[in-house]
Amino acid sequence: MTLGDQPPPPPAAFARAAESLRLTEVRPEIELEDLPAPQRLAPYSAAIGASVYRDDDELAVGRLILLYDPEGQRGWEGPFRLVAYVRADMEPEITSDPLLGPVAWSWLTEALEAHQADYSAAGGTVTRAVSEGFGNKADDPVTTELELRASWSPAQEDMSGHVAAWCDLMCLAAGIPPLPPDVAALPRRRDDPESDRTK
Repeated sequence: MTLGDQPPPPPAAFARAAESLRLTEVRPEIELEDLPAPQRLAPYSAAIGASVYRDDDELAVGRLILLYDPEGQRGWEGPFRLVAYVRADMEPEITSDPLLGPVAWSWLTEALEAHQADYSAAGGTVTRAVSEGFGNKADDPVTTELELRASWSPAQEDMSGHVAAWCDLMCLAAGIPPLPPDVAALPRRRDDPESDRTK
């Protein structure tokens, strides 16, 4: 490639899928943003991040990465793969529950089903983390967190249902129940993140 040459445009299938990551409506507790995508996992990638707020308190954070390889990769079952990460603060008595792992995983699978986001080859981990302070941090409170990492192969190019399911997962991890089916999310403006934060 010589100086001034433009890289070839991404495949149309990836461009459509990447555009569908950008939901026009999300819950008012959620703030979305575009993130730099990892470059070495697949020939084409896109990523978004999110935070869940109650008032000014950040309760959960996450990222969702869209990968596209026209040739597919081992274990993908198709050219697309979604990789999700969610981290949320939790009360110690919740993180000590032995059923937390299966329950947290069900939050993801049930959210995908609720949004009719067909998928295959799902896998992931649920981790409980406890942070204690020592030395000059001995007075810091003990904190406990839940981390969920997952990946799955979407069955269609439209990723909007998968994004909605990921947003529901973050809200559940933050202790915010999903919206009832007959309640619509509020429209949001992507150019003004502060406008969609709950006051």
